[in-house]
Amino acid sequence: MTILAAFDYASVFIFALTGALVASRAQLDIVGFIFVASLTAVGGGTTRDVLLNQDVVFWVANPTYILVAATAALIVFLTAHLLESRYRSIIWFDAMALAVAVPAGVGVALATGMTWPIVMIMGIITGCFGGLLRDVVCNEVPLVLKQGELYVTCAFVGAGAAMAAITAGLTVPVALLICAGITFALRAGSIAFGWRLPVYKSFPPRQ
Repeated sequence: MTILAAFDYASVFIFALTGALVASRAQLDIVGFIFVASLTAVGGGTTRDVLLNQDVVFWVANPTYILVAATAALIVFLTAHLLESRYRSIIWFDAMALAVAVPAGVGVALATGMTWPIVMIMGIITGCFGGLLRDVVCNEVPLVLKQGELYVTCAFVGAGAAMAAITAGLTVPVALLICAGITFALRAGSIAFGWRLPVYKSFPPRQ
């Protein structure tokens, strides 16, 4: 298995866990669990592949990804009640999923010969769109849009680090590992230490 395939499978599985955990908070049935888990798991990669005009979307070419997502949903359906805080688990699993999905998106875009701005955008889309779809469908405030939350910023910096590493002459696998490490470090720091971006605050109009 290549490092790119490993990132793909890991992102599908971990994002599916977050989708199923959100489904548990919404008290859905097992079909709902599998639907939300699968939507979360493949949403970002599907958007990426459509935008890159890939011949076949990755999970259509290899339905094993859906099986992986469904397995994650079943695991959560049977064990979610054991978690002390499902929301806290969602936050940390989502951070791990982001850290593997961004390099997966970067790797796929690089393989298609895209220029560096498109490579970075595809990394961001792969990392962010699945979680965004999950939260919108389950009527949650999207993590991507929470005030000052370091989320898209983590994906942007991670993807940028991958491109900088490749420009410096490092191999693609090493660049993807650097991308994963930096993305997770920033997101974990945001969760653990409260790192935030400045938030716009309006002022009353002048009289």
